[in-house]
Amino acid sequence: MDNWIALVKANMKDRKVTQDQLAERLGMSQGGVGHWLNKRRVPSLEDMNRLLQALGLGDLEVALEIRERSAPHEPSPAKHYNPYFRYPVSDWKSLCETREERATYDTRRFELTDQRCAGAAFWLPVTGDAMAAPSGLSIGAGMMILVDPAVEAEPGKLVVAQWANSTRATFRQLREESGQLYLMPLNPTYPKQLFTDDCRILGVVVQAMAKF
Repeated sequence: MDNWIALVKANMKDRKVTQDQLAERLGMSQGGVGHWLNKRRVPSLEDMNRLLQALGLGDLEVALEIRERSAPHEPSPAKHYNPYFRYPVSDWKSLCETREERATYDTRRFELTDQRCAGAAFWLPVTGDAMAAPSGLSIGAGMMILVDPAVEAEPGKLVVAQWANSTRATFRQLREESGQLYLMPLNPTYPKQLFTDDCRILGVVVQAMAKF
């Protein structure tokens, strides 16, 4: 908690953001923000993330510390750290839109993962059943995929791509057949598409998870 408060105060100072301004961005009172920063109240994890987003802080690492109980008079056990990272959730429409640079704060939604990405990764919700296979690897509608633009797209990788004449992206597996690349669905009832110069890779899928 102390580290979180120090991080918030340091970024408020760097960005010249007052408690009043921060409270306005969060839609709450200045006193409520003050209670958090002065440790009079402990915010929920959701409120902590909202405040970080209001300051324009993006992908932050969260470390979960796990301590094992030890018997009396025994030396303290070693600490174990499970690293977690947070990435924004995008949607298929805005993914392909050309936007101005984001403001220093926004209302984006984030999801946590233990996957550390090399680039400016983002989550996408899976729609449709083109990647739902009858057996083996299957990624159905409602699941979330983590897309990393910095990972090299190689045959066999799951990718998110966009055609030059399309306003939407597509989720497929990149495969090579007879020296030619194709975008292949995992569902055999869907047709494969020839990968040409008119198609660009937006990122490689590095993780998929189900949401309940």
